[in-house]
Amino acid sequence: MSETSVAVTRLSDWYADLPPLQRGLRLAAEVLFYLVGAYFFFHLSRYFVTGAGGPTLLAVVGVPLTICIVYLNDLRRGDLYPRLGHVAPFLIALVYCAICLYAIHYLVREFDEIRIYRLGLWNTHDLAVGVAVAALVMEYTRRRYFALFVLNILLILYTVYGYLVPGLFNHPGMTWNRVASAVSVEMSTGVFERLPQLGLTLIGSFILVLAALRAFGCIDSILLGSTRIAVRSPRLLPQAAVIGSFGVAAVSGSGAANAATTGTATIPVLIKAGFPRVTAAAVETASSLGGQLMPPLMGIAAFLMADYLGTSYFEVVARGFAPAIIFYIGVAFAVWMLAGRYYKRAVSPRAEPMNFMDWANIAAYFIAVAGLIYFMGVERRPAMAAAQTVFSYLFIFLALAFIVRSIKGRKYSFTWFTRPLLRMIESYASITAELTILLATLGILTATFTITGVPTKVGILLMEGAGINLALMVLVGFGFGYIIGMGLPVAPTYIIIAIVVSPFMIRAGVDPWVVHFFAFMVAVFGELSPPTSVTAAVTSRIAEAPFVRTMMVAMVICMPLMLMMGAVFTRPELVVTPGLAQLPAFVLVLIGTLAISFALQGSFGYARGPDILLRLVLAGIAGGAVFHPDNTTAAAFAAPALAMSLFGVWRYRRYAV
Repeated sequence: MSETSVAVTRLSDWYADLPPLQRGLRLAAEVLFYLVGAYFFFHLSRYFVTGAGGPTLLAVVGVPLTICIVYLNDLRRGDLYPRLGHVAPFLIALVYCAICLYAIHYLVREFDEIRIYRLGLWNTHDLAVGVAVAALVMEYTRRRYFALFVLNILLILYTVYGYLVPGLFNHPGMTWNRVASAVSVEMSTGVFERLPQLGLTLIGSFILVLAALRAFGCIDSILLGSTRIAVRSPRLLPQAAVIGSFGVAAVSGSGAANAATTGTATIPVLIKAGFPRVTAAAVETASSLGGQLMPPLMGIAAFLMADYLGTSYFEVVARGFAPAIIFYIGVAFAVWMLAGRYYKRAVSPRAEPMNFMDWANIAAYFIAVAGLIYFMGVERRPAMAAAQTVFSYLFIFLALAFIVRSIKGRKYSFTWFTRPLLRMIESYASITAELTILLATLGILTATFTITGVPTKVGILLMEGAGINLALMVLVGFGFGYIIGMGLPVAPTYIIIAIVVSPFMIRAGVDPWVVHFFAFMVAVFGELSPPTSVTAAVTSRIAEAPFVRTMMVAMVICMPLMLMMGAVFTRPELVVTPGLAQLPAFVLVLIGTLAISFALQGSFGYARGPDILLRLVLAGIAGGAVFHPDNTTAAAFAAPALAMSLFGVWRYRRYAV
């Protein structure tokens, strides 16, 4: 790993080219961000150790602090109201922070009064403070997640003026005071409810591990390691790109963010190797999207699923590995076939030799994942305790490796040794804050859902339309999730589907694990689905490729995800019982997935007519292996599908060469 990839420049050098006034304001924003971020980091660390006050009081303090962090973070990067110049955004951010600090002071002082003694009888001061916090959450959502902001505004208006809506969705309407209390000071709903509490507690403890990995450059080392694979064996370049993107996305929590980070390295190299721009962008899209499926984070949906199912986080993660591995193998196989078609010339990407710190970082990454599995799965520790234990050992290991590296390089300055700590505080504060604000926004959404009964009405409408036919019910649920997922991240899409659709599927007799994994996969598909795939938008921009074509090619590569949406219903063992019980379903779905992938991407090397006919036959047989409910019959389909696939791969290798 290069020195420049780790080094953090001095604050005075960050804005050296800016005018004096702008430079001074940015430096002031930088200092304020680190001060608030450090307090937030140590405040949550103290809670993880002591549990003082409980999660509700933590949210009362934590949510306003996260508001300060996200606005200061935008201010220091020049992204806060850039059209207003330099001074106005700085003053606005100070006003926002002052409101949040006063809200913390007031809500902590009046905590028991608001939560117990004035319950249902809140005064104007209570509501004003609570609404101010909710309004700042909504303003950030407007700037960051506009579709979610619009949805919340429409639901709030519906909550107040529901008497104007005809038919099934008519209701008497609520007062503005009722809405104000529901989204703020009730604390069982709104911006302080269990979702932001989950972000600050359970998810926050796992982000500690992620922050440590980022602070010491583990993510950079993973990318460097995958690049070195391509340097040593240029023919493995496409698979190295998939491995690097998939590994980083598994701990980044965002497909679009991962694509923006790793795509700048992988996409140009694939294009140089002969891949069309659209295909190179689609490969990165599929790889980044796959990280949303892979434990331990699963795009934070694992934490939400555990909360909704009332089970441990490990129970979700243990079931999540099988679908993620099927997706990963399916994508890697599709990319291998694309390489056989498009790989024209050997390209060795530029990569520095791996040093001691890089190997230590990669080891730390795998130790962290293995440690989480061991403490939660073998010792059966609570998820928060497991994450904190792993963080402690991980930080000590990485700090010692960093010290050894520094001594070898004769770097003894104070600023050098404090850089990892500053990076960890920055990473932890910014990631946790953005996630908590998103979950607080979802708290507003669930508050309006709760007091108006929208989930029940929409669920009845959808499921009555589907009748008692399971296949039709699944299609209706997918259609609903597809529409909701346009423009929304994985977490809000999953929550809406879990609230609206899942209860009715469970009531129809479908296993809850099947229903919630289906909801999760539909939510992940939302990051890919036309016409609003954010991940494809990022990769197509990097590749300078048409957005719609990139999205369509990525959907073909991501075919395993679409197959598994149906496979969890016909092969429920894939997610219902973790361990060896998953193996038969895993093998059947994997064989079917690879066979269909070959039918879509490969070729038997014969004339066009016979080739298409053989691929259609293969796809039909593979579909039987995946979707036939009887395991014996499915195995009878899987055997010829596997034989035809192996024959096709042998032919394709010769044909491609």
